[in-house]
Amino acid sequence: MEGLQRAQKACEELDAEYRDFLFKHLSDEGFDLGSSSLRFRQSLDILFGEADVFYQQPRRYYFPALPQIQFYEREDFDWVEPIEAATAEIRNELANVLQDSSRFSPYLESDGTHLSPTGTDLVDNEDWGAYYLWHYGDKNEEAEALCPTAFKTLEHAPQPDIPGQAPIALFSRLAPNTRIPPHYGMVNTRLICHLPLIVPENCGALRVGNEARPWVEGELLIFDDSMLHEAWNDSDEERVVLLFDIWRPELSAEERALVANVLTAARNYGEN
Repeated sequence: MEGLQRAQKACEELDAEYRDFLFKHLSDEGFDLGSSSLRFRQSLDILFGEADVFYQQPRRYYFPALPQIQFYEREDFDWVEPIEAATAEIRNELANVLQDSSRFSPYLESDGTHLSPTGTDLVDNEDWGAYYLWHYGDKNEEAEALCPTAFKTLEHAPQPDIPGQAPIALFSRLAPNTRIPPHYGMVNTRLICHLPLIVPENCGALRVGNEARPWVEGELLIFDDSMLHEAWNDSDEERVVLLFDIWRPELSAEERALVANVLTAARNYGEN
C-alpha cells in the first residue's frame, strides 16, 4: 500500500512537471489562457486529464459524420436575434400561463413518449414541469391564444416538422433545489434551444459534455442533447425557459427530408 502511494505521488509530480513545462513553453510563445479559444482551453483540460471526451450517443437514431459540438454559439445564427428580442413579451405571456399552475404537467410521464433519465425520481413529478406550445408536432390551441408572441417568434427558428414528433416547444419549469440527472436525447439530427425567461440568482447551470453554462435571461443556449447533459436549479425559486428544437445546421434540405421520412416510418411501424 505504501509503495502504491509513493508511485501515485510520483505520477502526480510528473504530471505537474509536464503541465508546467507545456504552459511555460506556451507562455514563451505569447499564449494567454484567458484570451485563447474555448476549444483550445478544453483541449488542454483533456490533455491534462481534467476533462473527459464526450460523443453523441442518441438513444433512438444516429446520423453519422456530424461534428461533436456541445454548445453552439448564438452569434452564429441569424434567426437568434429576433427571438431574443421578444424575451420580455414572451415572459409576460408566461406570467399569464403561470397564474394557473394546473396548466403544467410533469415533463417525464410514465405513460408518455419520453425515455427518461435513469435513476431519477422526476417521472410523474411536476418539479420538472412542462407547458407545451407544440407537443410532438401537435399545436396547443389554448397556448396559441395565451402566447401569440411566442408562437409568432418561433417561426424564425428552423424547427423540424415531423408528424407526431416535431416541432417541440414548451415552457420548461424547474423547481427550486431540483436536479435533472445526466441523460442522452433521442436523435442527433436536432439541437435543443433554451430561451431563459425566469432565472433566479445563483440558479445553477446546464452541463453538456464537459462544459457547463449558466442561464442568462434573454440569451439563447443552443446545445446538442444527444451528448450527455444535465441541469440543476440550486436556488430557492423556480427557473423557467422556453425550450424548443431546431434542425442541425449541418444537414442539407435533402437530408432533413430523408430523416423526417425515416422517423415518420419508424413511428408508424411502432404503432402497427
